[in-house]
Amino acid sequence: MPEGIKAEGLLNNLVETLADNVSKQKSVSFFEEEKSSSANDQFNRLFGRQKPVHHILGGGKSADVLLWRNKKISAGVLAGATAIWVLFEWLNYNFLPLVCFALVLGMIAQFVWSNASGLINRSPSKVPRLVVPAELFVNVAKSVGAEVNRALGFLQDVACGGNIKQFVIVVASLWITAIVGCWCNFLSVLYIGFVAAHTLPVLYERYDNQVDGFVYNVLGQLQHQYRKLDYGVLSKFPKGNLKGKKHE
Repeated sequence: MPEGIKAEGLLNNLVETLADNVSKQKSVSFFEEEKSSSANDQFNRLFGRQKPVHHILGGGKSADVLLWRNKKISAGVLAGATAIWVLFEWLNYNFLPLVCFALVLGMIAQFVWSNASGLINRSPSKVPRLVVPAELFVNVAKSVGAEVNRALGFLQDVACGGNIKQFVIVVASLWITAIVGCWCNFLSVLYIGFVAAHTLPVLYERYDNQVDGFVYNVLGQLQHQYRKLDYGVLSKFPKGNLKGKKHE
């Protein structure tokens, strides 16, 4: 009897030890799966972003307009751009006649205001002067000039850098842009970009997880096709170093 009791106790202890080890392994694997999934979620953010979309867009009034923080202002800006596109594209208005008509309407309004106020109040009221600040044009010119110089510098670096892969990608992008420009005029391209800027950020902010997963699947397929192209064609080109020597 004592030997049977001891054997039964040893068997029970062995079973309890095995059960504890299995439960610990399950808990550890569960936490490791959670950590890996959270790491994958953090990695699979579009372009590796760590900050919210509003902060990436600048975090100012322009970001509020693009993300529809104030729906009235955003809708007004989009409606104004749509009205301009309809006038020039559908109604076939030209820029110079439209400016002249707007100036004529403004002059008629000021003429009626100044003369009607004199007849009613016996003293002509001062018509408000419309003055465009000169700083606005200076700031716009500086911003446009800085972006143009940055784009030209990037293209020159790609052309003289000796990286054949980057050169082919940039040339293909410019070629695709030229084809899209042949399908529609410059104003339509600007309007499409304007509408995309006012719709895509807010949609991405609401459905970022779904968009990130879809984009990374597409990027994976493109990388797979690019590896085939690199192995079959691009890797056969000789690699040259066209960069000049660095000045000490």
